[in-house]
Amino acid sequence: MPITDLVRVYVPATVPMLAALRASGQLGAGPTEAHAVTPALREWYAEGDEEELEYVAFTRAAQAALQLLRHDPAAPRRRVVVSADVAATALVREDVELGSSTVRLPHPVSLKEVASIHVDSTDAAEQVGAAADVVEEAAAGDPDAQFTVDGAEDHELEWYSVTELDDLA
Repeated sequence: MPITDLVRVYVPATVPMLAALRASGQLGAGPTEAHAVTPALREWYAEGDEEELEYVAFTRAAQAALQLLRHDPAAPRRRVVVSADVAATALVREDVELGSSTVRLPHPVSLKEVASIHVDSTDAAEQVGAAADVVEEAAAGDPDAQFTVDGAEDHELEWYSVTELDDLA
């Protein structure tokens, strides 16, 4: 498959999901939400270059990881984003609104598609945990909750090679 047929997607995840990826060789069990540079995102950020658009999609995946943490209180309080290169034909676009970066992957992401893994450092855990607790309130417009979420977003996720998956999981 020519490289032009691949699309970089950013899949929100948690540390337990990384353990499942290591054990099964797959991330997700079926339709999986991810973020990518979509036509709607390009149109919304008309002045942005490719790197800026990728950063927006990546950041939205990190925000979605907060939602996953909220619903999995046992997971370590660290956001995880898995970058993967998937076939463009495998994406189901969710361009429901201008600026959307959401896509659906009808199948699990295989380990061979994973390009890199991004995880919060342990020193971000307290702020990430607080943000996960109020992420839904922030999405509903609560300014105090949004301040807490913004505090977690001040932490950059660290980059890891796929070969480091054993150490992360």
